[in-house]
Amino acid sequence: MTSPKFGIAARRDRWEALKLAYRVYDFLKVSGYDVIVDEETHRHLPEFHEEDVLPLEDFDVDFIIVIGGDGTILRVEHRTKREIPLLGVNMGTLGFLTEVEPHETFFALSKLIEGDYHIDERIKLRTYVNGKNSVPDSLNEVAVLTGIPGKIIHLKYYVDGGLADEVRADGLIISTPTGSTGYAMSAGGPFVDPRLDAVVIAPLAPIALSSRPMIVPSKSVVTVRNVTLSRELVLAVDGQFYTYLPPDTEIEIRLSPRKAKFVRFTREIYPKYTLKIKKKF
Repeated sequence: MTSPKFGIAARRDRWEALKLAYRVYDFLKVSGYDVIVDEETHRHLPEFHEEDVLPLEDFDVDFIIVIGGDGTILRVEHRTKREIPLLGVNMGTLGFLTEVEPHETFFALSKLIEGDYHIDERIKLRTYVNGKNSVPDSLNEVAVLTGIPGKIIHLKYYVDGGLADEVRADGLIISTPTGSTGYAMSAGGPFVDPRLDAVVIAPLAPIALSSRPMIVPSKSVVTVRNVTLSRELVLAVDGQFYTYLPPDTEIEIRLSPRKAKFVRFTREIYPKYTLKIKKKF
């Protein structure tokens, strides 16, 4: 059986995350495994061997150890070209997408090496701007926002070609179940069990009280058109990618053929004896 090859990426603005990344690197190298380190991690802590450093886009590994918060995981997800399982170590503020805490890192690595884990797959969304896919797939959400803060936009959105609603709002959020505990929930959207193949559409601060969030099948095609043709839009993907779009742009969101994959050590979705939505989601 071939030994797994590991990648490492860390949060760049926290010294503790970079130090832990080096400890993980050293542990795996001493244990005889091939290890590749994200070049941006290396740039902030140049102690890794140069021959083991590559851009995330060139990672060809079996697992990536991501040391950081949700933002670091989303950065890795956006830039890797393959569906590589991620093991998230929480060095962030929220840690909804991470699996273990820093003190559990080496125990988790041992379980991963022993094969005592399972892979949790999450759906992603692909965005087309005027028919072209030029933005990263989203794990959490795609947000169509007003280009001028304080000025609402008038949008029509369609589901599978039929007009679903017409809203005057600060924007529209199209979210996966994974992203339903984030931006979409702050806009009044529901928590969606990650085992469901569904998409949440949530208007952001709509004027009309009748404009409410809705849930549609994940295979639905959601099309967004701007009625306010004098006002440009902002397209935001997972809070990581932003671009301004002309007023007459048509935005189409579909289920991506790619999935995000996470290393998990438990199959629990809802932590026992608590009503809090915790990091396992």
